[in-house]
Amino acid sequence: MVSLLKVTSFMAGAEANCTMVQKTQVIYVCCFFLLFSVDGWRKRWVESKHQPDYGKFQLSAGKFYEDKEKDKGLQTSEDAKFYALSTRFKPFSNENEILVVQFSVKHQQGIDCGGGYVKLFPATLNQEDMHSESEYYVMFGPDICGFGNNKVKVILHYQGKYHENKKTIKCKINKDTHLYTLIIRPNATYEVKIDNQQVATGNLEDDWDFLPPKKIKDPYAWKPRKWDERLQIEDPEDKKPKDWEDFEYIPDPEAKKPDDWNEVMDGEWEGPLMPNPKYKGQWKPRIIDNPSYQGEWIHPEIDNPEYKPDPAICHYYNISVLGLDLWQVKSGSIFDNFLLTNDEEFAEEVGNKTWGIRKDLEKQWRELYEEMEKRKQEEEAKKKMEKEEEEEDDIWGTEEEEIEEDPSEESGNDRQMQEDDAGRAFLGKNNEVLVEQKDEL
Repeated sequence: MVSLLKVTSFMAGAEANCTMVQKTQVIYVCCFFLLFSVDGWRKRWVESKHQPDYGKFQLSAGKFYEDKEKDKGLQTSEDAKFYALSTRFKPFSNENEILVVQFSVKHQQGIDCGGGYVKLFPATLNQEDMHSESEYYVMFGPDICGFGNNKVKVILHYQGKYHENKKTIKCKINKDTHLYTLIIRPNATYEVKIDNQQVATGNLEDDWDFLPPKKIKDPYAWKPRKWDERLQIEDPEDKKPKDWEDFEYIPDPEAKKPDDWNEVMDGEWEGPLMPNPKYKGQWKPRIIDNPSYQGEWIHPEIDNPEYKPDPAICHYYNISVLGLDLWQVKSGSIFDNFLLTNDEEFAEEVGNKTWGIRKDLEKQWRELYEEMEKRKQEEEAKKKMEKEEEEEDDIWGTEEEEIEEDPSEESGNDRQMQEDDAGRAFLGKNNEVLVEQKDEL
């Protein structure tokens, strides 16, 4: 086992070229993987056989890229599938060392629901049986499902349980390649970067529930009964004016009891109400600052007797496998430039020399590609509309030809017109007769 890892860096279609470097009497392992063949990656990555219908990865640079060969990565290729792929390296430990996990991912398909994260596994993992329940140390990367639910997951294993970060970290949701970096330091602090820019930092104990809280509320402390938390009160000196009318309706003074009103039969007579012309609304005393205000009572805290600091938080002793254990509704994500190291500056430099070089040109190519696709769709829609109009014209033209070519129907129409003319002539004569008869009458 290697106690300290300088860098394990590999791209999807790459071959290992490792060198040993002596620095301050510590052996650092430097492993760089260089592109050499399309099929070479299959020798280093193992597909799980835990279930027969896992989605397949392929080596591709996608639809837009800076360099078609150098930008090739592992791409998901089947929709609505689970994926399980992993690669093994010499076991190492991050005890008393910085651990940097870095990779790039491009959701060129416009992912709607699916994972884009990586996992670090112990050396005991059976790669051919890797699945979603396999024990892992670290899960890190973007997870997207639906509008607004896009975040960077950082799940860390501690004492047999998985703990997810409580701090929400938003991930990128566009179609460009993005660089994700997780840094875990020996002093129990962490940092998350996206595109080499810090997006979150803090203390592991504060942002994960690894340990019981350091402080708890004193179970024997109670708020005093006379503790006054009212910021403002009604002025006790304020009195309602004597002429204040706060009745909205009053009895109509002009109303009189009917003469035939029988109180025995009809009950006590009550006159109708009318709006009070002097009504001023409900009177309320004015509000003043409470002179006895003591502020909000804060429950005093004490040291939690169950809390015990653990200097070995997130120290993993046999990290040996990096895996892609994912579910994606819409496939097409491309993973590349995986890097494990204990050097933060080196990780940033690698990011700038991989993702940093490609990002601008890739974005320009993506925008050009999308513009071309938009024009293509518009042209196809236009051709479809023109074809539908032509088909509609052909239908109407065919009907007219059928009408002109039917001699029996035409002769039938002639006979019908002749009969209609005869009928009109007959009615005309009868009308004349009726008129003459009417005149005679």
